[in-house]
Amino acid sequence: METNEIKNLERLEKLTALYFRTLKPANDKTENNVAQIKFSNYFELGCVITNMLKMCILTLDQQADKISEINKNPVNVSLILETVLEMFPLDEFEFLSEISDMFIPKNNNINS
Repeated sequence: METNEIKNLERLEKLTALYFRTLKPANDKTENNVAQIKFSNYFELGCVITNMLKMCILTLDQQADKISEINKNPVNVSLILETVLEMFPLDEFEFLSEISDMFIPKNNNINS
């Protein structure tokens, strides 16, 4: 390999280690990955799951008044959105930008 290709591969390995942190290999022999979401306790996890289910029910069932009569606890949408934000792989998107900068030339005169 040429020196430039070796440098690019070394940089790519460093960037991969730095940015790819959302998915981790599963501890079994499958090729699956795991995304970890941290909760302080089981109750918090249960609340998030419950709120996700309630939000799905409310979205699917246009009869929200019947659901609110049965269950007096409102859906905590901010908790759901916080959880989704924790799952969003922003580091990986930053990595993809770095790769793009590395391999796609910045040519302002494309139509020349």
